[in-house]
Amino acid sequence: MIRAWLNWKTVLALAAIIIVAGTIVYSRYLTGKIAADERKKVDAWVEAQRTILSATDQTSLNLASKISTENVDIPIIETDEKDSITNNYLNLDSNSIRNNPQYLRRTLASFKALHAPIVMVVSQQPYQANKYYYGRSVLQQEIQYYPLVQLIIISLFIVITLLLIRTSHKSSQNQLWVGMAKETAHQLGTPVSSLQGWVEVLKDENGNEAIATEIEKDVTRLQLISDRFGKIGSQPSLEKKELLGQVTHMVNYMRKKAGAGIRFQLDFENRETVHAMLSAPLFDWVIENLIKNALDAMEGKGSLHVHVHAAHSHVIIDITDSGKGIPAKNLSKVFNPGFTTKKRGWGLGLTLTKRIIEQYHQGQIFVKWSEPGKGTTFRIVLPALVD
Repeated sequence: MIRAWLNWKTVLALAAIIIVAGTIVYSRYLTGKIAADERKKVDAWVEAQRTILSATDQTSLNLASKISTENVDIPIIETDEKDSITNNYLNLDSNSIRNNPQYLRRTLASFKALHAPIVMVVSQQPYQANKYYYGRSVLQQEIQYYPLVQLIIISLFIVITLLLIRTSHKSSQNQLWVGMAKETAHQLGTPVSSLQGWVEVLKDENGNEAIATEIEKDVTRLQLISDRFGKIGSQPSLEKKELLGQVTHMVNYMRKKAGAGIRFQLDFENRETVHAMLSAPLFDWVIENLIKNALDAMEGKGSLHVHVHAAHSHVIIDITDSGKGIPAKNLSKVFNPGFTTKKRGWGLGLTLTKRIIEQYHQGQIFVKWSEPGKGTTFRIVLPALVD
C-alpha cells in the first residue's frame, strides 16, 4: 500500500512537470510567432504613416488609413531622431498620461527594453527621422502568464488529488481496524459465554469456590474487553459521569496491576466535582491504554503521575511517565494504525484511544511532551461540566 501511495505521488509529480514544461515551451513558441506577427503589423502601420505624410492630392489613402486605424491593441510611441517623445502615440492609457507626467517616459523605457525601434526617415537634408517604439499587445501579455496560471491550476489539482487519496487511504485503514475490532468482539463472544456457564458449574461443586471466583474475575475481564471492541465503529451512548471518580477508579485498578517498582501519583488541581459526558467503558479503556503504555515504557521501575485540572468548560488530564520517551521522528506517528515499537501487538491501542477521545467524546489527545531517556506526557482535553 505504501509503495503504491509513493508511486501515485511520483506519477502525479512527473505528469505535472511534463504538462508545465510542455506549456512553457509551447507558450514561448506562440509568443515568438505573435511577436513576429506584431512586428509586421507595426512595420505596416509605420509605412501607412509614411504614406499619409507624403501623400499628394492624387494619392489614394484608403489602404493607409485602413492599416492605421486597424491597430487597436499594439501600443506605440513615436519619438524624433533624438528620442524626444512627440504627441503621436497609440493604444496607451489616456488617464495615466494625463495624471502621471512620467508615464510616457517610463513606458518608452520599457518599450526600448523589448524591441528595437522602427525608423522612418522624414528627410535627408537636413536629417529628420521618426522612431517608433512598441510594446506587447494584450494577447501577448496574457500568453506570458498562461504557464503560471496553468501551474497554479495543476498544483491545486495535485493537492486535491493527494488529499482525496490520503483521505481514502485513512478511511480504508479505519474501516479495516474497525472491522478487526468487531470481529474480535464477535469471536470472543462465544467462548466467553461458554466460560460463564462453566464458572457456574464450578460454583455448584464443593471445594471449587476459590477457583471459581478467580476464573469469574478473568471471565468478567474478557467480557469487558469484548464489550469495548464491540463498541468501536458504532456511536456509543454518552452519560453524565463524575470524571474525577472515574479517573481515580482506573488509576487504582492499574496500580494493582503494576509492579512494586512503580510509584503512582494522582492529584487534582481543582477539588470541585467535575462532570463530563462519557461512555464509561470506552473512557476507562483510554486511561488503561495510556497507563499500560507508560508502564511498558518504564519497564518495571519509575514514576507515573496523573494530573487532572478543570479549566472553564474543559478538563485536562495529563499522564506523565518517567520511561524511555519517544524519539522526535516518531511523535507524528504514535497515533497511526499499526505503528508500534513493541515486539508484540497490533499497534492499535493509541489509534483506538484517539478515535474514542476525538470522535466519540469530541475531545483532544496529543503528546504534550516527550524526551528520550526522561519520559512522556500524554494530554487529554475533554468538554466538561463543572459543578
